[in-house]
Amino acid sequence: MRVCLASTSPARLMLMRQAGIEPLTMAPQVDEEEVIAAIEVHEGRTLSPEEHVLTLARRKAADVAARLADEQPDFDGIVVGGDSMFELDGEILGKPYTPEVATARWRAMRGRTGVLHSGHSVFRLAPGTAPSEAHAVAAASVSFAADVTDAEIAAYVATGEPLQVAGAFTVDSLGGAFIERVEGDPSTVVGMSLSTVRALARELDIVWTDLWRTSTTS
Repeated sequence: MRVCLASTSPARLMLMRQAGIEPLTMAPQVDEEEVIAAIEVHEGRTLSPEEHVLTLARRKAADVAARLADEQPDFDGIVVGGDSMFELDGEILGKPYTPEVATARWRAMRGRTGVLHSGHSVFRLAPGTAPSEAHAVAAASVSFAADVTDAEIAAYVATGEPLQVAGAFTVDSLGGAFIERVEGDPSTVVGMSLSTVRALARELDIVWTDLWRTSTTS
C-alpha cells in the first residue's frame, strides 16, 4: 500500500516518516488565494477557518490524485492533502512571509491562546477503480508564554523559521520554547494530525499499519 503526500512541507514529511511511512511527495498545483477568493465572491461571504482549511486540503489532494492517476495508473494507495491556519480572536493568520508581519504577530500572541485549524483530505486510488475520498478538520489550541521579550521575538524572527508557517510559529523546533501548552493532537500543530489521517484512512478501508515502511518492512 503506497502513500503520496500532496505537499512539499518538510514538517508534514517529517511527521509521516516519524509515523513509519515513507511517502512519495508531489506539490499540488493550486492557487490557494484564488480558490478561496472565488468561493467567497460566489457565495458572498467569508469562509470560516474550518471551511477554509478543508477546502484547500481537498483541492490539493484532488489535484495531486488526478495527476498521479494519469502519470502512474498502477498506483495503489492513498493521497494525503492538508492545509493549516491559525486563528486568534476570530482573525485568520496565515503565513506572515515578512519579518515585520511575523514580529507583529508574536507581539500580539504572547500571553494568549489561539486555535490551529488543520484540514485533511485522503483520496483512495486503485487501478480500475474510481477514486474515493474522506476528509475532516482537526483543531488544537496553542497557549504562548506571556514573558516572551521583544529581544527573543526579534531573535526568533531573524532565524527565518516563522516566516513560512501558519501563525508564524512552530512547536517542534525553535518556536517550541515559547509555547506553554497545546490542547489537542500535538501533531496538528506541526502540520497534520496523524490520528485524523489514520481515521480517514480507516474510513476508506485502509489499515494504518499496512502503510508502514521501515528498514525491516516492505
